[in-house]
Amino acid sequence: MSISDRILDIRAKIPENVRLVAVSKTKPAEIILEAYEEGQRFFGENKAQDLIAKQALLPDDIKWHFIGHLQTNKAKYLVPFVSLIESVDSNKLLKEINKQAAKINRKVDCLLQFHIASEDTKFGLDLDEAKEILESESYKQMENIKICGAMGMATFTDEEDVLKEEFGRLRHYFYEIKTMYFGDDDFFKEISMGMSGDYLIAIEEGSTNIRVGTAIFGAR
Repeated sequence: MSISDRILDIRAKIPENVRLVAVSKTKPAEIILEAYEEGQRFFGENKAQDLIAKQALLPDDIKWHFIGHLQTNKAKYLVPFVSLIESVDSNKLLKEINKQAAKINRKVDCLLQFHIASEDTKFGLDLDEAKEILESESYKQMENIKICGAMGMATFTDEEDVLKEEFGRLRHYFYEIKTMYFGDDDFFKEISMGMSGDYLIAIEEGSTNIRVGTAIFGAR
C-alpha cells in the first residue's frame, strides 16, 4: 500500500472526532509531502532538531505536534511555530515554554504527559505531580500557555488487557484533572494516546488524538 492508501485506510477506521497525527520521525521531507498531498495536516516529531529542520522545508499550514522529551533549552526553537507540545512532563519545562511564548506574544497549547507504562524508560508525571504543577503559584501566573489535556505512552506490548488498563488510567487522570481544575474550560478536551499497533484500543478507551507512524510510513 502507498502512504496515501494507508492514510485513507486509517481514516476509514477512526471516528471523525479523533485527530490523526502522522508521526514522521526519521522520515525525510519528501516522504512527509506524500502524506501532505493526501490532505494530512497534523504531523508529529520527537526530536527538536529534526522538527526545526523539517518545518523550514515544508508547507506553512502543517500543524506540528512535538511528542518527544523536550529539553528546556530547545523550547525556544519550537515555540514560534509548534501547534501542540504534547510532552510537558515538568513545571520547569512549562515555565520555559511560557517564558519563550511571552517574548513573542504567543500562547502555546500543551498537554501534560503522564507516565502510564510499566517501562521505566518512558517519561511522564504521576497524578500528584500534575496536581502540584496546577496548584503552584508559578502556573497560576502563566499567561502564554494553555493546557488542553493529557498524553501518555502505553507499554510496548500485544497484551490487550495491559493496554486497556493503561489507557483507562490515562482517561481517569484526564477526567480527574478536568473536574478539579478545568471544569468550565472547553479547550481542556484532548486525550492523546494510541500508536500504530494499539490506536483502535486507545480510541475505545477515549483517545481523541492518535500518534501513528509505522502504519503510515512503514518501518523505520
